Amino acid sequence: MSTYKLTYFPVTALGEPIRWLMSYLDIKFEDYRFEREQWPSIKPTTPFGQVPVLEIDGKAVWQSVAISRYFGKKADLAGKDEWESLMIDVIVDTFSDFRLAVGKWFYESDEATKKNLEKPLFETTIPFYLEKFDSKIKENGGFLANGKLSWGDIYFVAVSGYVNHMLGFNMSEKYDNIKALCEKVSAIPKIKEWIAKCPAGI
Repeated sequence: MSTYKLTYFPVTALGEPIRWLMSYLDIKFEDYRFEREQWPSIKPTTPFGQVPVLEIDGKAVWQSVAISRYFGKKADLAGKDEWESLMIDVIVDTFSDFRLAVGKWFYESDEATKKNLEKPLFETTIPFYLEKFDSKIKENGGFLANGKLSWGDIYFVAVSGYVNHMLGFNMSEKYDNIKALCEKVSAIPKIKEWIAKCPAGI
């Protein structure tokens, strides 16, 4: 039996989809969460100076989307063919584009620059993406791609809490299809069990 250790900050964010997918698969793993003051000493030990890092039998891998895709295949939550797999990948990558756009504003330290980013982000970019995601979910029978549950849905919902934190509001509050997807994924028994027991955090 393989051993798994996930190393990440003491938050949900980009570590959470990996935790959710391992929980979905009923995989036992070490959930190592280090404090931020430990990061300078931990960073040089990671393959590319970033986390999350997952060790599988002592071999380190990184990149939350790639790791989530790996577990998605194990869980039979990837596409049944190359086209379906592509549909999942494009929606996840688009969600990552959205998260990065929000993060660029959220983490900007210069107040003047942040103020300049704020209006186009909140008035144009955020509504554009959320309307598109909501529409895609409606088109796909309640899911993001291919009319069925995929690892992309789990990734989207798991990271949405982090995005909501950055936005300062719940991105599903005005979008019924996004809200329904979040409720559906969070209610999956193994994921619901993880949510109930996992440490609080963004």
